[in-house]
Amino acid sequence: MPLPDPPLLVITDRRLAEQPLPQVAECLFACGVRWLSLRDKDLPDAERLELARALMVRARPWGACVTLHGDPALAAAAGLDGVHLPSGGDPAAARALLGPGALIGLSLHDSEGADVMESGRGQADYVTLSPVFPSASKPGYGPCLGAAGLRTWVGRGMPVIGLGGIDHAGRVAECRAAGAAGVAVMGLAMRDPQALAPLLDALAPDKAAVPSSG
Repeated sequence: MPLPDPPLLVITDRRLAEQPLPQVAECLFACGVRWLSLRDKDLPDAERLELARALMVRARPWGACVTLHGDPALAAAAGLDGVHLPSGGDPAAARALLGPGALIGLSLHDSEGADVMESGRGQADYVTLSPVFPSASKPGYGPCLGAAGLRTWVGRGMPVIGLGGIDHAGRVAECRAAGAAGVAVMGLAMRDPQALAPLLDALAPDKAAVPSSG
């Protein structure tokens, strides 16, 4: 499954948003976002299911992709486009449930990266690598890998999405120069969807940098 275009993954956290998530999603899609993943794992399944369906209603007119962080069965019940699994998730089981057209991702952290890459090979479509830079949304996650650390995981069989502290176009450019297929954001997107415009611009095809070697 190809990554959405542009390859900017917005991960939700309603606690950081000033509006309900469906309204935030409307703003995000209007700004050019085409990939949204519902996280908010503290909600009961019934509420997440209702919220996921509401996000899908907002996404369809824009041709946007909506996935779920967590349970593939819940993603299937909501009719979502895919699922993002934790590092210990089972992408083969998710693929069997959601089908060949689903977008399936895995979380990757440097310490367990080799195992995640191996488990996802042939089943997952991408991995998110975090934290790349210090993050206000998720303080204490670390150590930060930086662009050099991100580069070490590029070219190992799956597209890598940089996550953590990517809050301006310069950091998008650093990730792209390191070979990242795209980037993911949370706090900035929740606080101010329009602030994503420079990041989306930096992901335009004519802005993509050639991956650094070494």
